[in-house]
Amino acid sequence: MPDPKPTSDQPSPRAEQLARLRRALRSTIVGQDQVVNEVVWALLAAGHVLLEGAPGLGKTLLIKTLARCLHLQFARIQFTPDLMPSDITGNDVLLLDERGNSTGQFRLHKGPLFAQLVLADEINRASPKTQSALLEAMQESAVTIAGKRHELQHPFMVFATENPIEMEGTYPLPEAQLDRFLFKTLVPSPNESELETILELTTGAPVPSPGAALSADELLTLQADCRRVAVPRAVLNYAARLTAATNPDAVSAPDLVKRCVRFGAGVRGGQALILGAKARALTEGRLNAAFDDVRAVLKPALRHRLLLGFEGIADGVSGDTILDEVLSRVADVPPEVAQYA
Repeated sequence: MPDPKPTSDQPSPRAEQLARLRRALRSTIVGQDQVVNEVVWALLAAGHVLLEGAPGLGKTLLIKTLARCLHLQFARIQFTPDLMPSDITGNDVLLLDERGNSTGQFRLHKGPLFAQLVLADEINRASPKTQSALLEAMQESAVTIAGKRHELQHPFMVFATENPIEMEGTYPLPEAQLDRFLFKTLVPSPNESELETILELTTGAPVPSPGAALSADELLTLQADCRRVAVPRAVLNYAARLTAATNPDAVSAPDLVKRCVRFGAGVRGGQALILGAKARALTEGRLNAAFDDVRAVLKPALRHRLLLGFEGIADGVSGDTILDEVLSRVADVPPEVAQYA
């Protein structure tokens, strides 16, 4: 007989593994349930995440805790204006003999980018030249040094943080860099109750760090399972129509998009929607993605892919406001199908 389907009393092994990871993260991170969810979804989809929030909200702590929970090789890069690309990627070092003379041979000195989980702290403090050193690694999981390509160890993910408040001495991320991030996650300030808990935990005796919740092999298996989650044709069509509606030239674009958006989401945006929906379904123990999964990941997947025009900037319109409008205007079922329903 086939195995019984998981019920609420009998969660699937995948869902239980992911629940264990989220519990471990929440034992350290207080009141950021949506942030934790989005980070776990991106982890399953093997995507990179840009975390934006004011200082002191636990962005760095969250990623450090994630690295401990996964037992992955971790590296933190503090981005500064004087950081150079080779400080991130590494370089070839000339070997010397015992007398200090050149041997004519070079040895690769690996930079922090060769870790499995890389934290790019305050990524917008480095110049675009240095930021671009991440592009190949984020897109192809490889680094080219002195003309030689080096494959990075899997799983490999970049989590970057940026402070939206302080603008002096910062460099906005180029659109090509932003597009490589699967999600842009906004980290909100805690409410009074959450702040009280944070103050109690951080000013008393040190809290024990959570142990490993998932091994690297288990994570790779879950990432492979995520790719195998089924997406019905109607859900694929919905994601495609949502993505297209963020472009001002599209017939289906709402008036707000046509007025305030210069460039909308592209192919990577649609891919992020589907991968995020698959990951969300997997965390709930389902092997098929639904409309609700697409709606749940719409903002983190697309908010950073919208380039506002002058009118949108002048009116103070946010990407989330535009996506709310898109979501309200694009129906689950295409109009040509709805008329026969």
